[in-house]
Amino acid sequence: MQSDQKEFRVFLADEAATEALGGQLAKVVIDAGRGATLFLQGNLGMGKTTLSRGVMRGLGHEGAVKSPTYTLVEPYEHLQPAAYHFDLYRLGDPEELEYMGIRDYFEGGNFCLIEWPERGLGVLPQPDLVVTLEREGRGRAARLVPGTKNGESLLAMLKDAGNNRPGADPGQDKRG
Repeated sequence: MQSDQKEFRVFLADEAATEALGGQLAKVVIDAGRGATLFLQGNLGMGKTTLSRGVMRGLGHEGAVKSPTYTLVEPYEHLQPAAYHFDLYRLGDPEELEYMGIRDYFEGGNFCLIEWPERGLGVLPQPDLVVTLEREGRGRAARLVPGTKNGESLLAMLKDAGNNRPGADPGQDKRG
């Protein structure tokens, strides 16, 4: 694991490690007592939905977590904070987000995870954290970059907790 003031990088050896990172993200948002908006970036198959599953389970969801590719949003309003998982892969035009009342989801301390956020640029708010997943060796690398003061605070909390995350292998991360 390597980090500096502006980003946090961690090697994820497998699916369990990716899910564990999601759980850790959920924990820092709960501990901070405020919502967050996370942009999830990466090619198809990099683990965005796996990370989202870890977040939802970390928030207390016990059922299935699927990517809302066709519905655009999967609500988890029974959680505290309420969470919304967006997948904008099939979005034709960012303006479509206005018709679904996208801005309402980002109010009131909700936790919003957005896959394929580049398809909603110009309509989506500034993310608190951008999480980019990339292939690295036999696993994945996650790079987390804050986009707001809230994101900086969450990232600092995650760094503090990072040494105890299962599946994270600091010896595998060679980038700085």
